[in-house]
Amino acid sequence: MTEEQDIRTVGVVGSGLMGSGIAQVAAVAGYAVRLHDIEESALHRALTTIDESLHRLARKGKLSTSDVEAAKARITTTRRLADLADSDVVVEAVYEELDVKRVVFAELAAIVRPNVLLASNTTAIPITHIASGVSGPQRVVGMHFFSPVPVMQLCEIVRGLQTDDDTVARARRFAESLGKTCIVVNRDVAGFVTSRLLVAFVNEALRLVESGIATPEDIDTACRLGFGHAMGPLATLDLTGLDVIAHAAEAIYQATRDPKFAPPEILRRMVAAGLLGRKSGRGFYTYPANRDGTADQPASS
Repeated sequence: MTEEQDIRTVGVVGSGLMGSGIAQVAAVAGYAVRLHDIEESALHRALTTIDESLHRLARKGKLSTSDVEAAKARITTTRRLADLADSDVVVEAVYEELDVKRVVFAELAAIVRPNVLLASNTTAIPITHIASGVSGPQRVVGMHFFSPVPVMQLCEIVRGLQTDDDTVARARRFAESLGKTCIVVNRDVAGFVTSRLLVAFVNEALRLVESGIATPEDIDTACRLGFGHAMGPLATLDLTGLDVIAHAAEAIYQATRDPKFAPPEILRRMVAAGLLGRKSGRGFYTYPANRDGTADQPASS
């Protein structure tokens, strides 16, 4: 039994980078996991990604072989959202579009029990907007995990306008049972805390690169050695995914109309070119693939 006694089964909607990572940490923590996606090929990729990630952790001595096999056995996949009906918590990690998320949450609310925790992994969209079409909006909360989920410790718990105290407390206990440290955002402005800070910081770094003032390497070095950051802003952008930051920046800009949040042209061009960072093998740096196909540390810009 896990620390969060009222949660035994976790549903995850969306099997991409974030969804597969959330499914992995939940399974490692001892929960039964139902991983949903509309495409069988996406589910297959997710299971492959999880298997590779678990074995990397085992090679580093962070998991035993039996831990790896037990975690894998706890994960089942499905293309039917109805198969998540008996979940005790459902975390949505689908495409970062409000209309898409609203549809998912409306369908989930009609399927699951009235007391089930419904969480969104959105990086920037206000939870109030996502919950607006849900029966029982008090049980909808933001749980913003960070990529890669098995490695990053932070989880941002975001309260929507109608999210009640019990939901926030349950979401926090659940995240902590996954080994995460939480902050609570009490007003769900677009971008919350972390995305607003990151977008403003990264956008300025992008403008410095775009204008030829400094190279990505020198900007990252300045932030690591001058500010004590573990990673510079361009390396962080590559790790998070240029497309993810572009969506977050656009969402915050549309909500605030503050030009400091508008995605710079260099970011738009790189996303259009498919230069998304580690997950595509190239962003501001290039990432040679390991034998298992995963991206390694940057080799060059």
